[in-house]
Amino acid sequence: MKPVIGITMGDAAGIGPEIIVKALTHEEIYQNCRPLVIGDAKILERVQPIVHSNAKINLINDPEEAKFELGTIDVIDLNIIPEDLPFGQVSPVAGDAAFQFIAKAVELAKDKKIDSICTAPLNKEALHKGGHMYPGHTEILADLTGTEDFSMMLTTPNLKVIHLTTHIGLIDAINSINPERTYKVVKLAHETLSRAGFDDPKIAVCGINPHAGENGLFGYGEEEEKLQPGIERAQAEGINVTGPLPADTLFFRAGRGDFDIVVACYHDQGHAPIKVMGIESGVNITVGLKGGIIRTSVDHGTAFDIAGKNIADEQSMIAAINSAIELAPKR
Repeated sequence: MKPVIGITMGDAAGIGPEIIVKALTHEEIYQNCRPLVIGDAKILERVQPIVHSNAKINLINDPEEAKFELGTIDVIDLNIIPEDLPFGQVSPVAGDAAFQFIAKAVELAKDKKIDSICTAPLNKEALHKGGHMYPGHTEILADLTGTEDFSMMLTTPNLKVIHLTTHIGLIDAINSINPERTYKVVKLAHETLSRAGFDDPKIAVCGINPHAGENGLFGYGEEEEKLQPGIERAQAEGINVTGPLPADTLFFRAGRGDFDIVVACYHDQGHAPIKVMGIESGVNITVGLKGGIIRTSVDHGTAFDIAGKNIADEQSMIAAINSAIELAPKR
C-alpha cells in the first residue's frame, strides 16, 4: 500500500505554498505515495494562477475523504490565515499557523492516519512572534511527541548521514560525544532503516581524528574512549555496524554502496559530503521521534524575497517527499 505523506505548508508568506503546488503536478509523486497537504486551502488557491496550475483544491477534514489522484490537491484545511496575507513579510499569524500545521500533522501521525511528515519551511522570527518559542521544526516535533533522544539525518540519492552532534562548536562537539550517545545514534540509524524495509542495514561510524586516530598516532584516544564502546554495545545486540573508520575514505565507500548510512561525529564532517554529492537534492530528516514518526524537510528556507513570484524551484520539495516515501514505516 502506498504511504500517506502529510505535507505541512510551513510559513504561508514564504515559498512553501508554491513549491507544494508545483511538486504535486508531478505524476511520479502520485505513483509512489498518497500526498495530503496540511495547511490553508485559500492560500493554495491563491498561488494556483501564480504557478499556472489547474489542479483542483479538495478541502477535507480527514484523510479518508481524500481522492489522492493527480489533478487534485487534497488539503486538510485549518482555515486560520487571512486571504490577503502579504507574501514575503514576517507575520505572527503565519508563524502561529505554521506551528498549528505541524501540531495537526503530529496528531494524524500518532493516529496512524499518515505515514510520514514532510515539511515546507517555516520562518523562525514569525514563529516566535506567533507565540511559539522554538528554534525550529525539530524541536517542535520533539516537544509534541515527548521525544528526548533524536538525531538529524541528511540524505541524497546516493548517501545517508546521521549525526552524533550538529549545531555546536567543534571543541564542544568532541567533548559532548560519549559511548552512550554513539550507541543511541547507531541504534536510531538501525531502527529507522529497518522500519523503512532495509534488510540488516549496514552502518559505518566515522572516526573523530584523521585516519580514525590510526592506533593513537593522532589525537588522544577519542575513538577508543568515545566511539568504540558504543559501537561494540550495538554489535553485541546484532546491529551491523562498523568503525570507527577514516572519514576521508568512508563517504566514498558509502556513496558506492558499501554502507547504507554513515554516522558523522560533528556538523561539517557529515554536511560537507552531502552538499558536495547533491546539494540540490539534499533532504533534512528528523529521526528518533516517539511512535516511529519520520519527518523530512526541504533543505532551504522560506525565501521571502521571491515568494509569490513563481521563481521558487520545487525540486527540493520533491526530494523531501521522496525521502518521506522511502523512510515511511512499511505497513
